[in-house]
Amino acid sequence: MSKRMPSFKESTAPTRREFTLEAALALLAGCVITISDACGGSKTNTSPTSPSPAPADINGTVSANHNHVAVVTAAQITATNAIVLSIQGTAAHNHTLSLSQAELQALKNRQPVPKDSTNDFSNTYGLHMHTVMFTPV
Repeated sequence: MSKRMPSFKESTAPTRREFTLEAALALLAGCVITISDACGGSKTNTSPTSPSPAPADINGTVSANHNHVAVVTAAQITATNAIVLSIQGTAAHNHTLSLSQAELQALKNRQPVPKDSTNDFSNTYGLHMHTVMFTPV
């Protein structure tokens, strides 16, 4: 008796269903999906931006202070016109300091600005000046 097994050859060809599925996936793999603006408007800058916060009044820190007060208002920062500030506060004498357009722009950009006051005389402190540091928050 021969121990002969009938040869059984498995088919490696895909079925019609497998072929259709593979063909559809191959076609979709080459597709590019585009999402466009629903209103049809085109924008030159599509990156999200957050508006810069409005400037606030900035209180300066006065060196060797004896009741002087230095404040640059939000309106002065926004206008960016050169200004002269009186920093007398409740002191018995006055000092002034000047801020240029560039310095006000720096404050608007939230960069610190140091500034020296005028050199003025007082009966208590003699001839002296102050350095004021404006530091935006």
